[in-house]
Amino acid sequence: MGAYILRRLLLMIPTIIGIMGISFLVVQFAPGGPVEQVIAQIQGSDSGDRLSGGASDLQPAGGGGEEARYRGAQGLDPELIARLEKQFGFDKPPLTRFLDMMWNYIRFDFGESFFRNTPVLDLIIDKLPVSMSLGVWIMIASYAISIPLGIRKAVKDGSTFDVWTSGIIIIGYAVPSFLFGILLIVLFAGGSFFDWFPLRGLVSDNWSDLPWWQKILDYFWHLTLPLIALSLSAFATTTLLTKNSFIDEIKKQYVVTARAKGLSERRVLYGHVFRNAMLIVIAGFPASFISAFFTGSLLIENIFSLDGLGRLGYLAVINRDYPIVFGTLYIFSLLGLVVGLVSDLIYTWIDPRIDFEKREV
Repeated sequence: MGAYILRRLLLMIPTIIGIMGISFLVVQFAPGGPVEQVIAQIQGSDSGDRLSGGASDLQPAGGGGEEARYRGAQGLDPELIARLEKQFGFDKPPLTRFLDMMWNYIRFDFGESFFRNTPVLDLIIDKLPVSMSLGVWIMIASYAISIPLGIRKAVKDGSTFDVWTSGIIIIGYAVPSFLFGILLIVLFAGGSFFDWFPLRGLVSDNWSDLPWWQKILDYFWHLTLPLIALSLSAFATTTLLTKNSFIDEIKKQYVVTARAKGLSERRVLYGHVFRNAMLIVIAGFPASFISAFFTGSLLIENIFSLDGLGRLGYLAVINRDYPIVFGTLYIFSLLGLVVGLVSDLIYTWIDPRIDFEKREV
């Protein structure tokens, strides 16, 4: 196992370089970069709420022309454009910028945001509690409901209960979480029907003044609708995965043998089938958690105005705030690769018969 872990760790190096390299290359051809963002702000064509600083002291000096390189740069002094390029690091060749970025990222130095004047790592840490709240509670809720339901559906396979619940699960899987979130807002957050839940934020404005038990209630009151919207697809996936895993195990010979020995159905199900059937579900937990933690909440955070990592990344892409874009991409990619390795190790821990040493990576 030690050799397998070492190979996987070594393979992470070219993988992360490839991910960052392709993303960096795509960005080079994307219009509306940070220089153009500031030019638009200077020319007065920016909306004003997309940038929070970074070039407020720069004013057009007239003359020159960088319109061949930057859209909207007509009439601006070339020295101003050169200052902007130096400020954002675009005065260096692309390869040099990429190598400098990767060298800094290896040391976990992600630099400062272009337009927020704050270190990227500090921004990520600041937004982390919101995404943690969503990720942790989504996984707890989906696993707590999906596993018992999946087991029940496997035992009652083909029954009326299985058919009706399968219909509900398929609908839940087909409906996008953001669309369901909008529906919840319309129904329960002061839309056209009821005003039972808050529309935005993770806590109320007077949260710090509330007693501890009211703080807990207020926290879950704000989380209710986002969690319901996000849990829909995770609930459906985990339920069907659990059901199919149990059905596969129930049909195997060792189950027939256990029943022939006179063991009760409950003993057979939870004493023999459960461990083998839950292998794929439990081993996939780290990947599911990371997925819900970082990627699944992007649209939900924007719909419910939750200031988490998803919203941070979305605004960074809109504003072409490349340090945030690449910093979060690097962290999430690295976490994803590590989680993949952890999932394999969990497989071997749950079922020692699995040996990754005997297969090629």
